[in-house]
Amino acid sequence: MTSKEQFLMKNIRSKHLRYGLQAVILILTLGIALSATASEYAVVNKDGVNIRSGPSTKNEILWEVFKNFPLQVIKRQGDWVQTIDFEGDKGWVYKPLLSKGKMVIVKVDAANLRIGAGTNYEIIATVKYGVVFKLLEKEGEWVKVEHKDGTIGWLHQKLIWPND
Repeated sequence: MTSKEQFLMKNIRSKHLRYGLQAVILILTLGIALSATASEYAVVNKDGVNIRSGPSTKNEILWEVFKNFPLQVIKRQGDWVQTIDFEGDKGWVYKPLLSKGKMVIVKVDAANLRIGAGTNYEIIATVKYGVVFKLLEKEGEWVKVEHKDGTIGWLHQKLIWPND
């Protein structure tokens, strides 16, 4: 093989390697972007819904949740959905007992509900761990929420789950 042929072969291998690496980087980038935006949430649509250890009514009941309790969907299997809650606990819920919707839950011992989006606004109420709100809108790092009793106010996103 002449030096010119060796140069051309080396150049062709280099191009293939470069295109292959670009393709791998693109695939990894898309995969990361999709997984970062793929979080799906659901809310429980009635009181007394059982969270189970597996996708069947024959599986053990781990705990019970109330209407509007937010859950993150992590897997689907037939008519069952595997979920994770704000405390990181996983379990299975019968799909018809879930609805789409955006509810949030207070994840700290106490959070100040304010009349505006900022710490300079007056505190309406102090809400406790586990209180659920309907998400109305976002403004920067603040979220406007509504409690089932009709109270509307603002919470900092670091105080609630989910906060993405």
